[in-house]
Amino acid sequence: MIYTSMTKKAMKTAYEAHKDQLDKSGLPYIYHPIHLAEQMENELAVCAALLHDVVEDTSVTVEDLKSEGFSEKVIEAVQLLTHDDAVDYMDYVKKIKDSGNAVAKEIKVADLKHNSDITRLESINEKMADNLEKYKRALELLLS
Repeated sequence: MIYTSMTKKAMKTAYEAHKDQLDKSGLPYIYHPIHLAEQMENELAVCAALLHDVVEDTSVTVEDLKSEGFSEKVIEAVQLLTHDDAVDYMDYVKKIKDSGNAVAKEIKVADLKHNSDITRLESINEKMADNLEKYKRALELLLS
């Protein structure tokens, strides 16, 4: 993990946003963005990885991130990584791939790999099996 004033701010923002959330295994959700951030190699990517789900899954808005002083590059990556339910999932992934935003793509690849790690799960139901297949197709698209 890279520790700068901006990454510390992203850590605090992500923690506060996700503090009452649990992942599908019942673990605190914040471990997921931290896991991704630990794989990143620069301040921009660490911040975007920590914040990648805050707009999609919490009450935090893009305007909130702007008012907290996050850079346009961080916000652009977060916006690309925010899936609107009205958009087909594979179209969303293709948009990330086609955007040319290397940070968003790197984070999405790490996100898909982490979400596909079945050792995180207590059990796999039909919905999760479908998600795992979707994540596999998405990863293949991003890496093609």
